[in-house]
Amino acid sequence: MTTTHEVGHLVGGYLSGGTLRQAELRPWHLPHSRFSPDPRPLITLWSGPVLGVLVPIALAAIIRRRWGWFVANFCLLANGVYLALAWTTGDQLLDTARLFSAGASRWSVAVFCLGTIGLGYPRFRQSLMEVFKPRTREASDAES
Repeated sequence: MTTTHEVGHLVGGYLSGGTLRQAELRPWHLPHSRFSPDPRPLITLWSGPVLGVLVPIALAAIIRRRWGWFVANFCLLANGVYLALAWTTGDQLLDTARLFSAGASRWSVAVFCLGTIGLGYPRFRQSLMEVFKPRTREASDAES
């Protein structure tokens, strides 16, 4: 989730003409990127959660495996939860505060959070049950 989200910021920043000054993508560190100048910060900032949702969904649709949908549904839920929790903390280094500082409206962030959490939670819950349900011998033979 954090990788596709952060790569989304990198793609958005690059496509909107920003100059990348710093990026961290190692999985054992908190991913982040900084563009300066960033002529269109809303594009850079929104690209993270939007591509962080759309890329895993597109990949899951292409590979058509239960585990792919498990990951995609997790990313759908996690991106919404991240923006919602970042909103409640008010931490100025997190995406939600940065979105507001760049001019994003509160309703746009709320719609994104409600949509991704509202769709993501039941889809992720269903994926959990499908991926971790006990498999019968017939189901295992049918997939082979």
